[in-house]
Amino acid sequence: MTTKRIAILGSTGSIGTQALNVIRRHKERFAVEVLCAGSNADLLIQQALEFEPNAVAIADESKYPYVSEALQPHGIKVFAGEEAIADLMEMETIDLVLAAIVGFAGLRPTLRAIEHGHAVALANKETMVVAGSIVTAAAMRHRVPILPVDSEHSAIFQCLIGEDGVDKILLTASGGPFRGMTREQLASVTLEQALKHPNWSMGRKVTIDSASLMNKGLEVIEAKWLFGVDAADIEVLVHPQSVVHSMVQFVDGSIKAQLGVPSMETPIQFAFSFPERIDSFLPRLDFTQYPHLTFEKPDRKTFRCLDLAYQAIERGGNMPCVMNAANEVAVQQFIDGRISFLDIADHVEAAMQSATFIANPSLEDLFETDKIIRNQ
Repeated sequence: MTTKRIAILGSTGSIGTQALNVIRRHKERFAVEVLCAGSNADLLIQQALEFEPNAVAIADESKYPYVSEALQPHGIKVFAGEEAIADLMEMETIDLVLAAIVGFAGLRPTLRAIEHGHAVALANKETMVVAGSIVTAAAMRHRVPILPVDSEHSAIFQCLIGEDGVDKILLTASGGPFRGMTREQLASVTLEQALKHPNWSMGRKVTIDSASLMNKGLEVIEAKWLFGVDAADIEVLVHPQSVVHSMVQFVDGSIKAQLGVPSMETPIQFAFSFPERIDSFLPRLDFTQYPHLTFEKPDRKTFRCLDLAYQAIERGGNMPCVMNAANEVAVQQFIDGRISFLDIADHVEAAMQSATFIANPSLEDLFETDKIIRNQ
């Protein structure tokens, strides 16, 4: 059995730590080649000492001396800065890159990995939202597989294996912690409430996006590029139990679904082991614990971010980039207590209305658009 050597972009985040759980349980199959983190130096050091990668990188350059002092005596190469993280994706010893950096920051190293022929397990949906046409074209040009890690996109991917004749994609959403609330109720919700997701354990930004339904909007755009379907053929269904991770309807009316317990380790492991399925140490789904699986339409008037995402992809060009940048800033402002939960959608809409539209943006145009929107 050949050991697959994995580079993890975002190793100290929610996806990264769960990926290391998978590797820890399957040491005969997977090994860590590179670990990259944002600013959590202590956890990065701890991970490196356990998994003994060839190299690590930390985006926060001020943390370099601390990390270097801790790891270089162990023969682990240490780098710092966003450009160094992208450069590490050129290493020939990498077999698979897990792209799990949150937000726009994941685009550059993910593209670098593709350009150097590395398979990508994609957990960073913003990469496809902002630059889906560029990323998919690069993957085709370099013959690199992009393996989805989001639970919904992994489910769709699994349903599509060996199939054609797709009619539409049914993208499920939990509804988040505020499902059923009115705008009046949402006006006073707190950060603490927004972070209490009923089913999933995720990072702050993704959890708040889930509460606003922006996460589902981002996933609609990601699904369009990953699976080559029109956004109009992607239907969002609220499924509070989070057992059916997504479905595909075919032209004959048949529907295939992928089900399982709500754990991100399942899609991570599937992406790592594909095309094989390997044993999982997770609990099995017990249908007797879920006597009712329900589905409903999302409340798009109250949770406006979903419609804003559909508008962005319908217009195309740099508009998804505008939407994503505005949302990342607005979410951080909500976390910092500077705006209310409902202000997130208002800020995104205002940015989309005022931004300079570019119909066919280059990669440089997208980086400039992102910078302008964040500054505004």
